[in-house]
Amino acid sequence: MNLKNAMERWTVEDSADLYQIREWGAGYFSISDGGDVVVTPLRDKNHVSVNLPEIIAGIKARGYDMPMLLRFEDILDSQITRMHESFRSAIARFDYKGDFKGVYPIKVNQQKQVIETIARIGKNYHHGLEAGSKAELIAALSFLEDKESCLICNGYKDREFIDLGLYAIKMGFKCFFVLEKPGELDLILERSQRLGIKPLLGVRFKLSTLGGGHWTESGGDRSIFGLTISQIIESIEKLKATGMLDCLQLLHYHLGSQIPNIRDIRAAIQEACWVYVGLVKEGAPMGYFDLGGGLAVDYDGSHTNYMNSRNYTLDEYCADVIEAIMEVLNQDDIPHPTIITESGRATVAYYSVLLFNIFDTGAIDAGPVPESLPEGTPDAIQNLLEVHKSLSIRNLQECYNDALYYRDQIRQFFKTGDLTLRERALGDKIFWRIIQAVSDNAKHLKFIPKELVDIDVALADTYYANFSVFQSLPDSWAIGQVFPVMPIHRLDEMPVRNAILADLTCDCDGKIDRFIDKQGVGRALRLHEIRKDEDYYLGIFLVGAYQETLGDLHNLMGDTNVVSIKVSEDGSYSFVREIEGDSVADVLSYVEYEPKNMSKRFRETAEGAIRENLITPSERRQIMNMYEEGLRGYPYFEI
Repeated sequence: MNLKNAMERWTVEDSADLYQIREWGAGYFSISDGGDVVVTPLRDKNHVSVNLPEIIAGIKARGYDMPMLLRFEDILDSQITRMHESFRSAIARFDYKGDFKGVYPIKVNQQKQVIETIARIGKNYHHGLEAGSKAELIAALSFLEDKESCLICNGYKDREFIDLGLYAIKMGFKCFFVLEKPGELDLILERSQRLGIKPLLGVRFKLSTLGGGHWTESGGDRSIFGLTISQIIESIEKLKATGMLDCLQLLHYHLGSQIPNIRDIRAAIQEACWVYVGLVKEGAPMGYFDLGGGLAVDYDGSHTNYMNSRNYTLDEYCADVIEAIMEVLNQDDIPHPTIITESGRATVAYYSVLLFNIFDTGAIDAGPVPESLPEGTPDAIQNLLEVHKSLSIRNLQECYNDALYYRDQIRQFFKTGDLTLRERALGDKIFWRIIQAVSDNAKHLKFIPKELVDIDVALADTYYANFSVFQSLPDSWAIGQVFPVMPIHRLDEMPVRNAILADLTCDCDGKIDRFIDKQGVGRALRLHEIRKDEDYYLGIFLVGAYQETLGDLHNLMGDTNVVSIKVSEDGSYSFVREIEGDSVADVLSYVEYEPKNMSKRFRETAEGAIRENLITPSERRQIMNMYEEGLRGYPYFEI
């Protein structure tokens, strides 16, 4: 089938298959018959969808520019509901005698809207919060109203942290201090005695079990948090000696942030359960079992134990947790505890989408190759032209190897001054024409040689995207995390270009060149050709966890505009929150510049230019207006 016929036969189903939106979208994201990405955020209401291009039109009509972080509050509601309903179902199925109480770790996304929404929605299920710092505890206490939910205090704790937690206990909160290091217990007991408030204690066990994925060092003997078995025994002895063993009611462990393999999860539960049994036998009342985080997000939709995926569903996860706990505890008739999970990533990942436009493209365009070369053309270039003329499907690999050899010769001759600039340009043109021909012919081979498998990557276009990787997608750069990326419109058309994405920064690392792919990780993304005078929009999905709070000010890009959407059951939606992104002045002030002083200094520089007869007073006014308008402007690309 030729390209024209393929383009005519392309459907939205082909796009759904290409970008695997059904596999990673978890039912929230799909493609409409008109070729637009739509969001279905309401649980059990699949008929209620909103159209992303229409939302962008509404955003722009309200005066906001791209890039834009779009948040769906309803997805937070759906994710919390799904988790609790799934655990309830497993509890009933296995006749588990305990309860489940979810906890959201604030560090995953500390934005006020997230904490406020989770605290409000979580009331229905007694869904609590986890604080790993004094600031996070202060934030939690300002929003957490449900006294039946758990407030877990992890991390290192100073006197102020402990005192605040103790006062929370006195006010009726189930606020647990989780011992992360041995010395904390002495301080907690000392402050407890001083204030006359009995603490609720937990202990974090340092697992020997290791999980897979990016965050394997969260567990194991070399984990920086948690107590060893001997340190736990020392803590028990200290609590017994002070008559405070009844305060120890919770066991905590943390296997990792994104555990792709359910077998690792079961192994960790089994190991921790035996510690729980031992604590009960030591006389601690216990009653709470905190599994930490680990519930993974299927970023690539492969449903495998690859680090960007998971080989289990939410229902399977909940069932395995219940079954694994009962398997150990039933052997000693230990009462079933209240299960706590700190599933932050799985709670918030889906609710945010980064939307941005493409403002330019770059492609390798070799241009036409001459039939013959002038007399005196260096031999390396003559030989390269002969390779081009002799290329066929029968000798692709040989021609590819020869082209690389002569290309390297030409570069070396240029470095030693034996080739002119025009000769070097001619050699490059012929080389890339050969590579393009090799790529075109390789598609017709039944077996593609290893050296030619990724040749399309070398020919990929560069699509210049209006966002900063370092600000909005730091995990993509820092640890190679793969996120779903795709156009949000024109999906009833066949994408014909292979591309990588370059961001606005002037940094060679400011790019995305790893994409989800059926065979693993692809090095290029299929995109449409850009039409003149028409915006082309892409979305990066599942960015709600960590990305919003880990980003930095590389190239002084600053926070993007943020809009939150609330969807009604009739399919209408409203913009419930609009947060204007940082201005240039804002980001400069973050790194200790004073915008007013900067204007003053530049005004003095401009006045000096008048004295030197370089500009006129009226030109100074125009220049200053432009400078100050720039300070008030958006750091990103503005059309």
